[in-house]
This record gives sequence, structure tokens and C-alpha cells, in this order.
Amino acid sequence: MIDIHCHILPEVDDGPKSWEMAEQMCRMAAHDGTEHIVATPHANNTYHYDRKYLSGLLHTLQRRLGHSLKLSLGCDFHLSFENMQTALETPQRYCIGSTRYLLIEFSNFSIPQQIDAWIAQMREREIVPIITHPERNPLLQQDPKRVLDWVKLGCGVQITASAVTGFWGTRAEEAARWFFKKKAVHILASDGHDTVRRVPILSEARKIVAKEFGAATAEALLERNPDAVVRNQPPPWIS
Repeated sequence: MIDIHCHILPEVDDGPKSWEMAEQMCRMAAHDGTEHIVATPHANNTYHYDRKYLSGLLHTLQRRLGHSLKLSLGCDFHLSFENMQTALETPQRYCIGSTRYLLIEFSNFSIPQQIDAWIAQMREREIVPIITHPERNPLLQQDPKRVLDWVKLGCGVQITASAVTGFWGTRAEEAARWFFKKKAVHILASDGHDTVRRVPILSEARKIVAKEFGAATAEALLERNPDAVVRNQPPPWIS
């Protein structure tokens, strides 16, 4: 499996607070069957995103892990007005590895009015936004059809694995299933932050998805689609 959204770099955001915890998270993920993790530090008003510095941390973590797990660098990109303008100017600073895929996170309190125009501009630059955990966003829980409109504009959708298992509560679980029924789920990822509560585990959600929606769907969401992303290839859900 490939996890394209996981906070595994130590001491940079609300993820692991030590190298030991970062390594433990990676070992936990590898034991669960994950072969490749994209480290996705936050870029928002609280956490500054310094690509060069973070690349150094990623290299150090990879060296400490050896060949047990492959790591790439991405970003959990918060859609504030300032961030949106920066992404238009230098999108590769935030994309996954050297790909054209960018994870985008909406605020729980407001959605920028210019979001449709921004997505169109990013697509003109051949950048593919992937909307992270819309099932957990209270605004999108109230109006999930907006996500379908963004999919039509060329966005992908990433659902949190632990939302499928019920960790985030009934409302998030129901929203996740609504997106599944609308065929608007393209990738499952852990959004892991630690080794106790928000763990980098994907297999439990995979079993549920395989049972309810078929093994082929589970394989697509956890293997084929994220593999296409990290390889910078067009996955089946993007024309």
C-alpha cells in the first residue's frame, strides 16, 4: 500500500515530537503493509513550510529507516488566501515529490469564494489538487455536493482511512460513505500523526472497503491510484 498523506517528520508540526516516535510510526506503517509514505507537513498560519529544511529531515529519516520503507516529501497545504497565491506562483514547492499532485486542505470555518477560479488556474498549470479529508470538514459535511463540483473541475478526493472505521465519529463516517456512493473517493490515506490515536494504519479501512465496495475498489484506492500519484502518472480517475 502507498500512504500519500501522513505526518511523520518530527518536530515540525502537530505530528511526532521526536525522531524515535517518527521511526516508530514508520515501523508501524510498514508492519501494516505500507511500502511508501509521503511525508506531508502542514503549511498554514501556524506551521511554516520550508521545503529545503524538510527535505533534509526526510533524508535523515530515510537513512535511519534504511530500505524498510520508501519516503517522499509532500505537503498538507491549507487553503488560506495567502497560500493560494503562493501556490499559483510556485506550485512545485508544495507538490508531492517532483509530481504535479498537490494535497489541499480546507478550513473548518470558511471556504474561499475564489476556490473554483483557483482550481481552474491550477489545472491550467497542469497541477492536480487532491482534496484531503472532506468527510471531516464540517462545512463540506453540510454541503458535500461542492466536492462533486470540484471533482468535475479535475480534483481528486482523499478520504481518511480511520473515518471509514468510525474513529472520527458517525458524521464523518456517513459523509465518507456518501462520497463512496457518489464515486467521489479516489484515494485512502492515514493522515497519521502519532502511534496511539491518529495512527498510520490502512489495512483496517481496506478490509471494510473491500467488503462493502469490492476488492478492486480497495486496491485502486490504496495501491493503483496513489502509485500513479507518486509516479506522476495520470490515475484512472483523471481524464
